[in-house]
Amino acid sequence: MSTVEIVIRLVYLVAAVGFVIGLHMMRSPATARKGNLLSAAGMLAAIVATFFLVADGTLGFRVTTWGWFALAGGLLVGSLAGLGGARRVQMTAMPQLVSVFNAVGGGAAAAVAIVDFLRVAGESAPGAEFTIPVSLDVLIGAVTFTGSLIAAGKLQGWVSGSPLTFPGSRVLSVLSALAGVTGVVLVVVDPSVWALMVVLIAASVFGVLMVLPIGGADMPVVVSLLNAFTGLAVAMAGFVLSNDILIIAGALVGASGAILTKLMADAMNRSVMAIMIGGFGVGDSAASGAATDGMADVRRTDVDDVAIQLAYASKVIIVPGYGLAAAQAQREAGELGAMLADRGITVYYAIHPVAGRMPGHMNVLLAEADVPYTQLKEMDEVNPEFDTCDVALVIGANDVTNPAARRTGNAISGMPILDVDKAHSIVVIKRSLGHGYAGLDNELYANPKTGMLFADAKKGLTGLLAAVKENVA
Repeated sequence: MSTVEIVIRLVYLVAAVGFVIGLHMMRSPATARKGNLLSAAGMLAAIVATFFLVADGTLGFRVTTWGWFALAGGLLVGSLAGLGGARRVQMTAMPQLVSVFNAVGGGAAAAVAIVDFLRVAGESAPGAEFTIPVSLDVLIGAVTFTGSLIAAGKLQGWVSGSPLTFPGSRVLSVLSALAGVTGVVLVVVDPSVWALMVVLIAASVFGVLMVLPIGGADMPVVVSLLNAFTGLAVAMAGFVLSNDILIIAGALVGASGAILTKLMADAMNRSVMAIMIGGFGVGDSAASGAATDGMADVRRTDVDDVAIQLAYASKVIIVPGYGLAAAQAQREAGELGAMLADRGITVYYAIHPVAGRMPGHMNVLLAEADVPYTQLKEMDEVNPEFDTCDVALVIGANDVTNPAARRTGNAISGMPILDVDKAHSIVVIKRSLGHGYAGLDNELYANPKTGMLFADAKKGLTGLLAAVKENVA
């Protein structure tokens, strides 16, 4: 082993340690940003080390001049695209961006496996130790690629958020899955390009058919699951290339994604299999009026009444939802909370695990608005606080506050919810009484303790800020 290879392996080891520590730091909002930077630094070190490994010729081949131009161009284009997209994309569209990243990761892993298979198969007959990771890489990577693109389309509104099926879709889904598995067996038993293409095409079709029947309410879980798939595909690519850092990075992403998927499914009181079978959730409500059938007896309120309640409360719990994200009203919510806290009022932000459109969506939004981490409370921690809460201010949250979840016989039965209805007074800022992704009217709105402030989240909070200031003065 040459000196260069020894140094590169040490860099890989340091990078891997950085991944593990960075992932551990992401467990807490207070350290998540530093953990993300540490992981990014580890990946940068791994990329630079790989360039030196290729240049040294240790891998057994030499890169041509045009090859170096291609590598440098790809690195530049990819870096600029990632940086530009991350800086320009609104926080409300971050789930779509994550889905696109999943697609890119899965697709890239599959492409690496195909190219290396063509290279090795052209030189000799590959053995099972090579064909197994290659075929699994293509299988998982292709499913991730097409599935993530459909998920991003659903989140962006380019594909309907409702469950989409057609006659024979279930049968076709099963057949494509069986074809993919059969292709994997064929690649291992008798390695050939056509068998690998069967795996690629079947897996690509299955990825589309897997996500189409899944409704918008389940998209956070789907995004998390596809993220786990991306990690597995990258790990398989690491086995194909005999690259330890890819194996470690992919395994970490796959394991953390799988754990997060399980936690998200538990938060909805549904199994991952039930979610993947699909058919739940109908997307955003199209309702535009101030009331829907059967819920016309809600009590309206105005900013002055709500401002007085808030200004003279002792404990206020703010419940953010996707409506807050869509209106980009996180800074107004943070300013309102800070203003109340300055008056000696206890302020918490209740975070449901599946609020928004991706895991941690609300945490990231509120962190962006400089809300103190100590005020962010997860569901299990904050639910006991509602009994002694003077005002629960719900901003655009719907299904995660619906008491219907405590009853059987509906789409969200058994789903753990935020116990908003136990607060002494409830205020809901919402544009209308339109239902959420589960397609159910929210029984919270008809609660006698609930006052509905019909407004866009940003406009409603702006009005509340001005009214509270006036009442404080």
